[in-house]
Amino acid sequence: MVPPLSPARARNAAATRAAILDAARKRFAREGYDQTGVREIAADAGVDAALISRYFGGKEELFAEVLSCAPSINELLVEGREGFGERLAHMLAVEPMRDDKLELILIMLRSASSPKTAEAVRQHSGASFFGPLETFMGGENAAVRARLLGCLMLGATMNRMMHEDFMLDDEQRRELCVELARTIDHYVSGDVCEG
Repeated sequence: MVPPLSPARARNAAATRAAILDAARKRFAREGYDQTGVREIAADAGVDAALISRYFGGKEELFAEVLSCAPSINELLVEGREGFGERLAHMLAVEPMRDDKLELILIMLRSASSPKTAEAVRQHSGASFFGPLETFMGGENAAVRARLLGCLMLGATMNRMMHEDFMLDDEQRRELCVELARTIDHYVSGDVCEG
């Protein structure tokens, strides 16, 4: 008698798709778009490489999906302008850094120069960061002020990635947080672009 075949692993399209997205996000953050292969993503996800084409169409579409699933500035904007500078400064200088936000920054930095993904990175930046921020800020020079705030946020984040505590003692870090909040509030209000 022939022994029965082992039961096939249960298929779960949602779990497979999520595993592929998670593996791709981590791989794109670590290596950028050009250095990441579909086979490596599939191996990291524990699936056959053909499933990437099946669920996403290809590597470029998978990259776009990774970007679309990333956190947006909107979660910071929902509480309104009152206390915004303080909330954002606290997030940048005090709160533990969230892996999903760090990964998004690394993905964008490592993939922005790729001819295949530069436009996707640009569109994502406009749609999920600069556009909502400009609307939130309103007024004259909102586009310029949003870019200034983006520069400040990226600089603070990169500094924290290198030195978790900014190489400051607790008192200096509190002072940094106060000054960051003041600067952010100036960008939001438009004071920075006057005169």
